Amino acid sequence: MQIEVVNDGTVNTILNMDATALAEKIKNKQISSELATRIYINRLKEIQPSINALTEHRFDEALNEAKNKDEQLQKGRICGKLFGVPITIKESFDVKGMKTTGGLLSRKNNIAEKDADVVKKLKEQGAIILGKTNTPTLCFCQETDNKLYGRTNNPWSLDRTAGGSSGGEGAVIAAGGAAVGIGSDIGGSIRFPSHFNGTVGFKSGKMEVSQNGSFPYISFSEQERMLGIGAIAKSVRDAELVHSIIANNAPPVRDVSKFSTVIPLDHLVYPVDQPTKEALEKVKEILSDDMVILDEEPPFFRQSARLWQLIMSIDGGETNAKIAFAGKKKSPLKEFLKERLFHSSDVHQYLSWALYGARLFRPKEKQRGEINDLLEEGERKVHAYLENRLLIIPTYHTTALPHGKVYWELFSIFKTFLKYIPFVAYANTWGLPSLTIPVSEDKLGLPIGVQIISAVGNEKVMFQLGKQIEKRMRGYKRALAKN
Repeated sequence: MQIEVVNDGTVNTILNMDATALAEKIKNKQISSELATRIYINRLKEIQPSINALTEHRFDEALNEAKNKDEQLQKGRICGKLFGVPITIKESFDVKGMKTTGGLLSRKNNIAEKDADVVKKLKEQGAIILGKTNTPTLCFCQETDNKLYGRTNNPWSLDRTAGGSSGGEGAVIAAGGAAVGIGSDIGGSIRFPSHFNGTVGFKSGKMEVSQNGSFPYISFSEQERMLGIGAIAKSVRDAELVHSIIANNAPPVRDVSKFSTVIPLDHLVYPVDQPTKEALEKVKEILSDDMVILDEEPPFFRQSARLWQLIMSIDGGETNAKIAFAGKKKSPLKEFLKERLFHSSDVHQYLSWALYGARLFRPKEKQRGEINDLLEEGERKVHAYLENRLLIIPTYHTTALPHGKVYWELFSIFKTFLKYIPFVAYANTWGLPSLTIPVSEDKLGLPIGVQIISAVGNEKVMFQLGKQIEKRMRGYKRALAKN
């Protein structure tokens, strides 16, 4: 039996390694699954007190599974692209035997009876689940905080937001708490955390990945088409690997040289800070030798944020209100004031405020037909535009903000969200895949990401371009997660 030497060098090597490399080393018996799992468990124990990103763990079960994987490997029975690789899962996905709460006190004992489809597929490929990660209440916010599990902190600066709604996942991967993770995105929920925490994040396109077993369950087709599921990762190739596992169909191979790249520096429409603009300029500079770069405004860009808001408010928040208030008739505004003034509501103020906003923005019944007509027209024209184009735009207008501030920007009833959410809303509104890559950082060392967006079917080209950018710019760095 091989004795594995564990020292700081070994630990750091494994924590910095992406899932693709770790899977290969486990397969080749260079690293045991048990060792990798122990190292990641220890790292999660180390970082949890400072970032508060884990909601529930299964460390003992994970170690037993890892030992079993190693035994299978010794017998020549290896199966799966993530065989023996330790991962984490966003709390919103059902994992059999674990809690799916949505951060609600009323659901604190809700145990999933079966795996979500994406979890099942990851397990079938040999992945080992270490635990589940924090979200905002009902994933209805871009700041990860709730009454049940509390607030998640950014590992680069604990007084800053980790984003949301996959904020716990973003913080864990940034701090090296798992080899790779899985998130969901209906309004930037993978891409905000990836941008704020400095990870790679991929949102799948319209209906590319099964949503079965994802909570809260979506009741409206207009919203369902906006939800994407994908990896929060240390590398673009990991995001591609996870997509190959969970996607319903494999995307076709296309030649990146046949594509134009759109970087609308003079057509951003919405303000971004100087470090973000400089990061985008640098991306343009490194790509301009090999690709045709266009500077133009993509179609329906200005309509995206308002349309996204109408779709998210399509029932006035009633579906989520029923879940949040456990079927009781309650006023979101009253619950907001109770929590804001007296800390006496069972529901976090971010959710009650968002539900109040959804009531205000609720489209009239006749508008719903108009919305669907516009979606049909816009989707057709946007997809035609992106058929042979790759769009590169910021993920957000600045780096991670102090806790709470991003929420008030994006869920303001005064419509300030129209300035701040268009960059992520574009992909959701039109059902497009989007890949966020860390490319730079500001003077405080906070990460800056940009996103590549294209039409469904162009994922392989997006990953190709993402790898080029990742190689020549910042890419993933592991955060220490200390004060």
